[in-house]
Amino acid sequence: MQIRFINYLDKINLYRKSKISNRNFLIVLAVIVGILAGVAAAILKSLTHNIEEFLQSDWHWKYKYYLYFIFPLIGIFLSVAYVKYFIRKSKFETGLTPLLYAISKKSSKVETHNIYSQVITSAITVGFGGSVGLESPIVTSGAAIGSSLGRFLGLSYKEITMLLACGAAAGIAGAFNSPIAGIVFAIEVLLPEFTIPAFIPLLLAAATSAVVARLFYTQQLFFLVTEGWKMDALFYYVILACVIGLFSIYFGKANYAIKAFFYKFKDPYTKVIIGGLALGALVFLFPTLYGEGYITIKKLLGGDYMAIINNSIFQDYNTIPAVVVLFTIVTIFMKSIATLVTLGAGGNGGMFAPSLIMGGLIGFIFAYTINLSGIAHLNVANFTVAGMAAALGAIMHAPLTGIFLIAEITGGYILMVPLMITTAISYGINRKSQKHSIYTKGLAEKGELMSYEDKDTTVLSQMKLRYLIEKTYPQLHLNDLISVKMNEIVQSHKNICAVTDELGDFKGIIYIEELFSEMINNPNKDTLTVSHLVREAPNTLLDKDDLKTVLRKMEQGNVWLLPVIDENNIYKGFVSKTSIFNKYRALLMRQNDNMV
Repeated sequence: MQIRFINYLDKINLYRKSKISNRNFLIVLAVIVGILAGVAAAILKSLTHNIEEFLQSDWHWKYKYYLYFIFPLIGIFLSVAYVKYFIRKSKFETGLTPLLYAISKKSSKVETHNIYSQVITSAITVGFGGSVGLESPIVTSGAAIGSSLGRFLGLSYKEITMLLACGAAAGIAGAFNSPIAGIVFAIEVLLPEFTIPAFIPLLLAAATSAVVARLFYTQQLFFLVTEGWKMDALFYYVILACVIGLFSIYFGKANYAIKAFFYKFKDPYTKVIIGGLALGALVFLFPTLYGEGYITIKKLLGGDYMAIINNSIFQDYNTIPAVVVLFTIVTIFMKSIATLVTLGAGGNGGMFAPSLIMGGLIGFIFAYTINLSGIAHLNVANFTVAGMAAALGAIMHAPLTGIFLIAEITGGYILMVPLMITTAISYGINRKSQKHSIYTKGLAEKGELMSYEDKDTTVLSQMKLRYLIEKTYPQLHLNDLISVKMNEIVQSHKNICAVTDELGDFKGIIYIEELFSEMINNPNKDTLTVSHLVREAPNTLLDKDDLKTVLRKMEQGNVWLLPVIDENNIYKGFVSKTSIFNKYRALLMRQNDNMV
């Protein structure tokens, strides 16, 4: 049945290729991906906000507020339980790192279940108070739509990758109603090298998704009222950028520390209990940490500077400026911890919203404090917006995404210069300390990141030695008679033989030229055994060696091929430079095709 379906699909593809070019067909598919991703974004936002509304407003019980301690725990528990019982055959991963890994190592294959599982788990996590964002899940969901559609239609790697990027761009566009930011994100994070033809599908997918999402969900994220920026405030924007750059470095280090803490616990429900209770306590003390946290930024942009402390147990002190300043600073650091605890405990969400919230709060408290001091009078809303862009650009290593996203969702295009300055400086400070973002560092350390700065290393990291081993070389045993094995050696057309004992333990090599010379000149050639001709190999390769190590060993010995053994010294075969270079060229061509 499956074979018949595949054959039928192949016939459809052949007919389609005769009627429409691949480029035009890709444009059609990009629109389809945009529609589906837009619907997914609308469903995710509506589902999340309905859960929040029910828990906070619709459900009435006089003891309800005591449950706010455990709401986050319930959300994380339900997410973990869903993954355990409903995603059994596939691995479930969160964040953008698996997406980058799929492009680098899995031929852009994103598991189909991500289309719905990301929506369900992130809505539950955030709706119950998990201090993360919805953007990374919807990006993964959109990418899964594009990847699944491309694989279903039997498209090539470059076409599937393009549809994956279209889905990711559409996810951002639908979640934020920001098509330009979606396109920039796809180009900056997923497709750092691209050509103009690749831009067209991204544009259509993002625009379509924004339209579709707006049909279902019309709520505006932020409103910014500003008269623009002033020249004498540029100095303070630079100072703000430096502060956020340093904070982004702290956030990166905190990310790895909290991940390492939760990694120690093997039982997922232990993580849920520890993380859920800790998060519940943080949300109780700092209400801004509940869910995405956008409502606080909305109020700050509207001039309600007490919003961050109101509804907390410290609200009676909201008339004391020093308390507001201190409470906000502590909230910023607690937001970083709450976000990382949510993810470490098993919740699903992303860093987009937390980055925006932390950056916005830093920008707010910076301008608010300067104004209180009397040093200068700064536009608090402008600095809040600039902080959001700077934090997103620095933490995610996506400065252009930060600039255009904030400009779109706030309508703050008039602040483009401050946005550019703060984002560029904060990104530069973070990049100086951390070459890779929090999403890419783990992949880079494992050699699994597709890098466009060092293509040689990237392509070599994609190659696995075990797939390059040639097993057609003659394998002789120490006690074998040369005369008996002569016919096998000649027919192999190889210039070298491997020598092992009866158990396969590697002993050395024999060069065919020396063997022929010995057979011609040695009067005792009929009794000549392999042990008389074996010699030590110039070097050996372990089957777990990476390709950079393989090439270095070959250069050290000035040889074209080397034997491969495992950790027990068992012979596996030979690897030649020819096979490495052929595979290298094939992968390089595939990588370049992806950008066409």
